[in-house]
Amino acid sequence: MTSVVSPVSTAAPAAAAVPGPGSADRGVVAASFLLQRWRWADLALLVLLLCGYLFAERHLALATSVLVAIVFALSLDLAQGYGGIETLGHAAFFGVGAYAAALYATHVSPEPLSGLAVAGACAAVVGALTAFAVVRAHGLTQIMLTLAVATVLYELANVFKGITGGDDGLGGFDVAPLFGRFAFDLFGHTGYWYAAGVLLVVYALCKALVNTPFGLVVQGIRENPVRMRMLGVPVVPRLVTLYAVAAGVAGIAGGLAAQVNRVVGMDALSFTASANVLVMLALGGTGRLYGAFFGAIVFVLLSDRAAVINPTYWLAALGVLLILVVRFAPRGLSGGLKGLR
Repeated sequence: MTSVVSPVSTAAPAAAAVPGPGSADRGVVAASFLLQRWRWADLALLVLLLCGYLFAERHLALATSVLVAIVFALSLDLAQGYGGIETLGHAAFFGVGAYAAALYATHVSPEPLSGLAVAGACAAVVGALTAFAVVRAHGLTQIMLTLAVATVLYELANVFKGITGGDDGLGGFDVAPLFGRFAFDLFGHTGYWYAAGVLLVVYALCKALVNTPFGLVVQGIRENPVRMRMLGVPVVPRLVTLYAVAAGVAGIAGGLAAQVNRVVGMDALSFTASANVLVMLALGGTGRLYGAFFGAIVFVLLSDRAAVINPTYWLAALGVLLILVVRFAPRGLSGGLKGLR
């Protein structure tokens, strides 16, 4: 048994996460946990959130958009960075969560936390239903399937205008005060801390997930699915579960955006939203979780400042930065900083 498992631990540490009786297996799992332990960088995230509130007091709407983008990028990192599932339609789950939160606030209850839970649950269900087709495909076929799912949902939102509002969007719904005490004010103070709290909880859960045996197994599937299947791992059910979890996190991001902005448009389901989060992850780096923070912050802030300077050619700044990152830091900004260290 040891002779079969040890090559996996040498070639891909994550692939050796399959529970086994040998001490070598337990050593690999323990080493993987040490690599992902809580560090000073995690404390720096708390400091970053506090500084974001103190130094962006006049731009809290923009700062809140950054936090929502980070949650969205974390969801894509789970699917693509840790599971190796290539997707070009991840905005499908963001949009489902956004519409679910808005419809829940309109017809059921304006309470924000339950609405956020409904948003995540609805997106997770859609992700689970579509995952059975997506995870069985590979390469270009997988990418086109995810794009097809997002396109179908976009067209459904356009067809059922009586429910979604169509091109006019869905607005006019109220969000109750958080915990019954903190109202969502016009300046965005409550919205910022609400988004920051959701981000911290999502990040902690994602970090715990990728450290579990399940998380290590899906990383092994990403590295070598054939070898993991030969070791007896049910590859498809594991990937379906991961895809549903990633979809749920994206739905939470969409629900959060809907509650903070109090309006949902069809752009939440658009290809542009899917492409934007892909660029964020390419800038920040995949398979690290920290990359979602780097990529979302750089993408949102650079887009905003470039659009102010030149509303016509602002995308050129993002294009140049993306080219430089791909050329000189192919593992993203987080990977580049790790390499420099």
